[in-house]
Amino acid sequence: MEDKLTFGVFGGGSWGTAIVKMLTENLDQVNWYMRSDSAIRHIKKEWHNPNYLSSVEFDANQLVMSHDINEVVEASDVLIFAIPSAFLDRELQNLTASLTDKIIFSAIKGIVPESGRIVGEHFNEKYEIPFENIGVITGPCHAEEVALERLSYLTIACADADKAKMVAKHLKSDYIRTKISDDIIGTEYAAMLKNIYAIAAGIAHGLGYGDNFQSVLMSNAIREMKRFIDRVYKMKRNINASAYLGDLLVTGYSVFSRNRMFGNMIGKGYTVKSAMMEMNMVAEGYYATQSAHDLMEKLQKKSKTPIINAVYQVLYKNKNPKKVFEKLTEKLD
Repeated sequence: MEDKLTFGVFGGGSWGTAIVKMLTENLDQVNWYMRSDSAIRHIKKEWHNPNYLSSVEFDANQLVMSHDINEVVEASDVLIFAIPSAFLDRELQNLTASLTDKIIFSAIKGIVPESGRIVGEHFNEKYEIPFENIGVITGPCHAEEVALERLSYLTIACADADKAKMVAKHLKSDYIRTKISDDIIGTEYAAMLKNIYAIAAGIAHGLGYGDNFQSVLMSNAIREMKRFIDRVYKMKRNINASAYLGDLLVTGYSVFSRNRMFGNMIGKGYTVKSAMMEMNMVAEGYYATQSAHDLMEKLQKKSKTPIINAVYQVLYKNKNPKKVFEKLTEKLD
């Protein structure tokens, strides 16, 4: 039965492109929604995305592409969303096709600003999709390394283990290893939080802190992540597993990390607006910082998240990064 399921990918950025690449290793056809009609025409003619991961060459005969989100939803059984969280709600406003009976997997690593929810919770609450039909695709995995076919690992989380195995099977290849998890909430929050910690790592680097401090920052970050996730959704989980610690480390240290790059620019003196304009890419951690801070404040647990609080003070309160991080160093161990 699962071999008859059709897959649709939503998003024309680097991660969406990487997911389409992974799926085309195993499927004869992949439906692909992207907003840019000119990018669709380019891919059909030149066989590669002109804007992201342009080294990846597709067989255009495997792709059914559309800039109409409803066409792709109606044609697909499994919907994989890789639209940046800041723009997801806006894209979904164009949706008239029914999501009933669809299997939805989020490859989005952030918070939906309009609802303040992770993507799975957003679909559950706004579109009444049962959690058994919602899943998460998380790392540690950078799209750029998928493009280079460097060995990478994915964690596929879903409350329904059969659906997790099915999606994992279709993403797996010689260079992609997959494992499954039932911690849909924890893995998605971890994917969101690691972007905030990567911004912190970038700020520290921009301020001139060295590797010794970075190691302390990351070791404190994983403990802070555990406290946060346990407070939001407590269950038995190994925080040192690759979906949590591994994803944190690669995002905090990698040269491909846009959140670390964003933080580095802030540490060097850029304003938030100028850093975003120069990057021309979405740093998911910027929006996640507001949501994570507000949630911990609501739960009266803000004292448990000094790194998130520090990043929030810099990004949203225009506090001096140097002074904020000087205070942060006194709270780490």
